[in-house]
Amino acid sequence: MKSTADLPQGVEVRAEITPAFAEILTPDALTFVAKLQRAFGAQRAECLRRRSDKQAALDAGRSLDFLPETKHIREGDWKCALIPDDLRDRRVEITGPTDRKMVINALNSGAKVFMADFEDANAPKWTNMIEGQINVRDAIRRTIRFTSPEGKEYRLKEKVAVMMPRPRGWHLAEKHVLVDGEQISGGLFDFGLFFFHNAKELIARGSGPYFYLPKMESHLEARIWNDAFKLAQDELGIPRGTIRATVLIETIPAAFEMDEILFELREHSAGLNCGRWDYIFSCIKKFRNKRDFLLADRALITMTTHFMHSYSLLCIKTCHRRNIFAMGGMAAQIPVKNDPKANEEAFAKVRADKEREASDGHDGTWVAHPGMVQLATDAFDRLMPQPNQIDKKREDVVVTAKDLLAFGPREPITEQGLRTNVSVGVQYLEAWLRGSGAVPIFNLMEDAATAEISRAQVWQWIRHPDGRLSDGRKVTKELFRTVLDEELDKIQAIRGPEAFAKGKFEAARALFDQITTDDQFVEFLTLPGYEKLD
Repeated sequence: MKSTADLPQGVEVRAEITPAFAEILTPDALTFVAKLQRAFGAQRAECLRRRSDKQAALDAGRSLDFLPETKHIREGDWKCALIPDDLRDRRVEITGPTDRKMVINALNSGAKVFMADFEDANAPKWTNMIEGQINVRDAIRRTIRFTSPEGKEYRLKEKVAVMMPRPRGWHLAEKHVLVDGEQISGGLFDFGLFFFHNAKELIARGSGPYFYLPKMESHLEARIWNDAFKLAQDELGIPRGTIRATVLIETIPAAFEMDEILFELREHSAGLNCGRWDYIFSCIKKFRNKRDFLLADRALITMTTHFMHSYSLLCIKTCHRRNIFAMGGMAAQIPVKNDPKANEEAFAKVRADKEREASDGHDGTWVAHPGMVQLATDAFDRLMPQPNQIDKKREDVVVTAKDLLAFGPREPITEQGLRTNVSVGVQYLEAWLRGSGAVPIFNLMEDAATAEISRAQVWQWIRHPDGRLSDGRKVTKELFRTVLDEELDKIQAIRGPEAFAKGKFEAARALFDQITTDDQFVEFLTLPGYEKLD
């Protein structure tokens, strides 16, 4: 439904603007985001073209390495800006979508920071995106309330986490808003609306506009964000350097440009974060056509494998040299109700993961569920009693390009691993198509990143000569489709025919089949998926 609201010149909104939405989509706010799009839309498009060129070079046999032209930046003696007071201690951060109940629970969870996610833990339906902006606005002003269907009341405690929203990555557009006839960048739209409505309020309350930035592949992409920050602050009369942003290192090209990314954002930097699940997906995606690249079952690609631990240690060394945060990665485990043994196993995995991160030198970590906040806090409290450990420089660490590219293990690829990938992928897509981007499956909180690993692994196993199950069977399109049918039958048996029929499983099956069997690899499953969302 096309809005008939009074819109700025050149701006078109192809969706309903309710009275509540109109409070976010004001003429001034839309003028502001349109200015961002006009200033940086062409640069965003150029960065996506560079990604395609880099992929073509990798397919042609070129390898990744540290950039010779930016060696002076890596070797230079520069530092990032001083850390704001309310960000000095980030030992545990909780992530989740921006629905009203989640926002309240996350802010109340006891975590130091809430990464309010407009990206991978969120399905970008129009209502989700604008209601999310309403929810974070109300939370910042402490007017947010929520009453469950059962009558339970939710409201904020006195002490809450610092909010750091994550806008969408450069690859995603917001199809409902056009500027001069072109879809606006999803990231600039999310960032711009949040900043316009909340920056001055946050500053008045003793905090500031802090962000997480996803999916970047080069320092040139970070430069666009930094320029957008400067323009945004100038437009609102806010001093430059007020914005702070933590960049997720969740693509393997970005792992080779950590120093350069920090350098571009040094006035606005809040450090780097090891976005481990998307990083694994990026490795599969970038090297999917190489005969010497293959990874075993997803469950075996842990942070203790050489290439993953190397990337984590390099992040710590790089950030601490620049006097800024090196944040650890996500623990996807969630509490397991009605199964004490499985629950203790989940807690043990999180405990070991967080103790490793704290021992290595990370300044904090991520959890996906309020029930894991205290466990992660205890691990960091014991090993990091001070607010952060930026003074732990890790000059003993030497990570080479060879270390970052030492992929493994290659095997085993098991039938259960294949089934898990297929089941997780189709269940996640079904929930995503219904509008839910954070989905508990098999006692893990799954988001788009883990679904991406699932489908990318199956795609490569089908096409790689060594993509064989441990019993010798070759993974083929036919085997995949047989497993897909069988896993859907299991899901239907568990949920019941009526609930199954009410869901979007047929659409999810079709989409999962398409992106797994097409010979043309789809860069992000959210791109064809977005076409099916309203």
